[in-house]
Amino acid sequence: MIGRLLTNIGRYLLMLKGMFTKPENFKMYWKEFMHQAAEIGIGSLPIVVIISIFLGAVTTVQTAYQLVSPLIPKATISQITRDTIILELSPTLVCIVLAGVVGSKIASELGNMRVSEQIDAIEIMGINTRNYLIFPKIAGAFLVIPALIIISMTLAIWGGRIGGSLSGILSTSTYDIGLRQALNLHNITFAMYKAYTYSFIISSVGAYFGYYVKGGSFEIGRASTTAVIVSCILILFADYILASLLL
Repeated sequence: MIGRLLTNIGRYLLMLKGMFTKPENFKMYWKEFMHQAAEIGIGSLPIVVIISIFLGAVTTVQTAYQLVSPLIPKATISQITRDTIILELSPTLVCIVLAGVVGSKIASELGNMRVSEQIDAIEIMGINTRNYLIFPKIAGAFLVIPALIIISMTLAIWGGRIGGSLSGILSTSTYDIGLRQALNLHNITFAMYKAYTYSFIISSVGAYFGYYVKGGSFEIGRASTTAVIVSCILILFADYILASLLL
């Protein structure tokens, strides 16, 4: 068990090391990078929008349910909702969902190329497949996933505003007052640290399990599932480490 874990860690690090070589054709690499950024961003945007709006609405309602004391101003509800969304819900929860959407897609795409021997054919042509196939995916995730997290935070806060108003818990004006109270900009910076860390985990872990898959279609499915599970575990572990170091 330990030997297998160390083997996987070593292969993972060697894969990352093999990405950093001089591109053979910069225009071709740039085209692949833009393609991956568009695929990850556009493909993940609908689920991010839906999750974020309802996440904000539910957070507002449940926060109001907990704050039942008349001594606590209602504006505190939106303040707690804002900080909860920025610090934890949008970065962590949305990235766990993206691990299933983006990570499994990357793993299955590379796994299919490995099984159909397309990767071997590219290597025969003298192209570094780690640099050409994996690096654009990781770079694209670095560009797009933090942007999706920013969109998620905005929509979740807006969803909390609409949810609180529709449920009659607090008016939009009261919600806006709470949003402007005691805003700590470090929370936004901390959320961006999380977003970039999680984007690297999602893309690199998915690429690793897809790139080294062996067998047929059954193994591709297993590699995709394993990539999602490992990504989720690493995201939660990184969440704890970042919270301990930066908060």
